[in-house]
Amino acid sequence: MKFSSATLLLVLATVSAFSPSPRFARPSTSINGFDLSGNSWKPDSEKMGSTDTGDYFPEGYNPEEEIAFSSGMMGSQAGMGGNREGPQLPGLENLGADAVMQGGIELPADIPAGMEFIPSSVPDGEYTFQVAASGPGAAFEIAVKPVCMTFEDYYAHFSADSHPSLSVKPSTGRMDRRGGEPSLMEIICTPNGQGGTFTGNLVINLPEDNSKICYKISVNSV
Repeated sequence: MKFSSATLLLVLATVSAFSPSPRFARPSTSINGFDLSGNSWKPDSEKMGSTDTGDYFPEGYNPEEEIAFSSGMMGSQAGMGGNREGPQLPGLENLGADAVMQGGIELPADIPAGMEFIPSSVPDGEYTFQVAASGPGAAFEIAVKPVCMTFEDYYAHFSADSHPSLSVKPSTGRMDRRGGEPSLMEIICTPNGQGGTFTGNLVINLPEDNSKICYKISVNSV
């Protein structure tokens, strides 16, 4: 009898261990209407969004009372009615009206005394023209391409061993930098009734660049 009672108690204890326990109930976190579970504050709109107030404007700022953006445009030129052609400094209102220019670029007027025109052993180019021996002469234009990296003053003349009927103009000027506009020169031949072939060496000195350009010129006078 005792053994049966012990067996029955053991079975009841095993069954109760696997039986579902009562559901856990979290105790209330509210005391006198105050929620202790965390921050339950929500904005008035009940919607998500930023509630920070920027500090970009001073207190009491009203954009409708401020000066319009267009009123402050053009800075100190606003008083000129939009005309920005002149300064607004006292005493300089007429700057440029009676200005006198001084200095600037001065082109060489004459070939410096003592400058020599010695041709290179190999010319940079050759030109051949024809002229009437009985006529007043003729002029032929050539284009000289610039070879220097900067603007350079040039001096052009025929070498001392050239025929006296040959000349060039302009003999002085300023040549453009490399890749710029060519310098136009006229080769003039005045045969004065003399026939034959006149040859000469045109030398263009570039003293600031320590270089020169040379052309072989041949004129047939018939």
